Amino acid sequence: MEEREDGKMIEEEMEGVASIALLPCGSISGHFIQLPNSICFGIHGIELECERECSRGEDYRLIKLTITDFNTKKEQVTVVECKGHDAARFSSIDHAHGWEKDITGMVEKNDGKKRICVSFVCETLKADKAAEDHIRQFMPKLAGLEDAVVNIGKMTISGLDFGAEEVEFD
Repeated sequence: MEEREDGKMIEEEMEGVASIALLPCGSISGHFIQLPNSICFGIHGIELECERECSRGEDYRLIKLTITDFNTKKEQVTVVECKGHDAARFSSIDHAHGWEKDITGMVEKNDGKKRICVSFVCETLKADKAAEDHIRQFMPKLAGLEDAVVNIGKMTISGLDFGAEEVEFD
């Protein structure tokens, strides 16, 4: 984080490319490569169930997203909204009405701590053999899963602080 002349802090925003496998079970797994430094972060997400019927459309869901710093083995967790079926778009949200309190607690700002903001838009969609080949080459632990699709696109992340104490969300 940098300080401006007026004393306000500027949050560091990381930009790069993400390669994300959308798995048939609803979870996601992949990598974010920060450019231009080519620093790789792990991305894993699970779909959160809503207690009530969602009025935002059948392609709308919330994802509990875990971002892993492979160098320090530390993780940071946030909640993002996911829109689109095979060609996904992720973005940060300000509230999660209709979800349980533990989920809304992850979304709303906690005690002045920095909020993690994520934005991703699929630019390349790989399915069938192209997805299988991509997964085998870049995500070998996921090889053999059928019906997975791969989204590749630009991603930005801000608010990560792997030096801070980790907060448990269950």
